Amino acid sequence: MKVVFMGTPDFAVETLKAIYEAGHEVILAVSQPDKPKGRSGKLQPTPVKEYAIEHDIPVYQPVKIRAEESVEYLRQFEADVFVVAAFGQILPKVILDMPRLGCVNVHGSLLPKYRGAAPIQWAVINGEKVSGNTTMLMGPGLDDGDMLLKSEVELAADETGGSLFDKLAIDGGKLAVKTIEALDKCEITPIPQDESQATHVGMIKKEMGLVDWTKSAEEIERLIRGLNPWPSAFSFIDGKQLKLWKATVVDKTGEPGTVISVDKNVFTIACGQKSLEINELQLEGKKRMAAGDFLRGYKLEVGSRLLNGRD
Repeated sequence: MKVVFMGTPDFAVETLKAIYEAGHEVILAVSQPDKPKGRSGKLQPTPVKEYAIEHDIPVYQPVKIRAEESVEYLRQFEADVFVVAAFGQILPKVILDMPRLGCVNVHGSLLPKYRGAAPIQWAVINGEKVSGNTTMLMGPGLDDGDMLLKSEVELAADETGGSLFDKLAIDGGKLAVKTIEALDKCEITPIPQDESQATHVGMIKKEMGLVDWTKSAEEIERLIRGLNPWPSAFSFIDGKQLKLWKATVVDKTGEPGTVISVDKNVFTIACGQKSLEINELQLEGKKRMAAGDFLRGYKLEVGSRLLNGRD
């Protein structure tokens, strides 16, 4: 089968890899333009571009996919199917109508729940027990196309945004291959999404990580896991940012944001309901470390407060 693949980040690489290794002919990889990275400003190729180059797959990086020159460029490939995974641009109808089997999108949620840019992190933050992937025939809107296949993935008790990302990336690749092969054999009947069940989630931003200690310990613990590895949950102590990487809910009470106990290897912070035992953290300017290592080099006392700013 002739496939044009569209994707940009690591999540998309697993789908491209699965299609390529299944023996389908990937005739083009379309990805976002390279972006400058670090102080040098050197352009960094996208993960999809890197994989494509390594496997001699032609790469196309349009600034605007809906531009006339982009549309005409894609038209010449006469692909059987376009497969899209975290590409980063909305495709116009003229492109959606190009391939014989349509444009298949791999989305990291069980649609119609969690439409939008960051379904994986929000599933952890919101305490979902099960997530998964959905393949769909793309429509003109955001993640609102007719569904093709689904696969479920259970969340572990200690699931992080990063670990769920890795699980769903691999699962999504398998589901994409299964989907396009079934489509080619006319073995799938597309199912419209139930709009009454649709939920939307926005992009993850750094400021979302600032901990509100008046919230329950359960909510904050999920935030810590959901924003791991990026952008991380954080608070401030003695004017320095303190990133929180791992914590455990404990049945203790106190003034929210206050350190209520300090032991050899952990310390406990009171929340709006219950408290959090901090197991792993990172003080500004330091490396990520276990709480015990932190406490051996930092004098933290009962009654210390974690704040929402440097002052």
